[in-house]
Amino acid sequence: MIRHTVAFRLHHAAGSEQEREFLNAALALADIPGVQRFEQLRQTSDKNGFDFGFSMEFADQQTYTSYNEHPVHTAFVAERWLVEVEEFLELDYVKLD
Repeated sequence: MIRHTVAFRLHHAAGSEQEREFLNAALALADIPGVQRFEQLRQTSDKNGFDFGFSMEFADQQTYTSYNEHPVHTAFVAERWLVEVEEFLELDYVKLD
């Protein structure tokens, strides 16, 4: 199992329509085959400058690779992520045995 996470901050003002539209558009990622336990999260700690997080799980590396190459994901990255995200940190995990 791979847990894919990303913490990020948008260019948009907090609570703005643009922020809501971005988050709503990102929900399409949950429908990509192989995505499990998709969550949108709001940051509550003041220990970093990120406002949101996405978390999802994949059964294996092949499924994660398929997600990364899926047209819905690549379009979201090109049309929304690269344009609207100010800063991000991506972390991918596998469980220790």
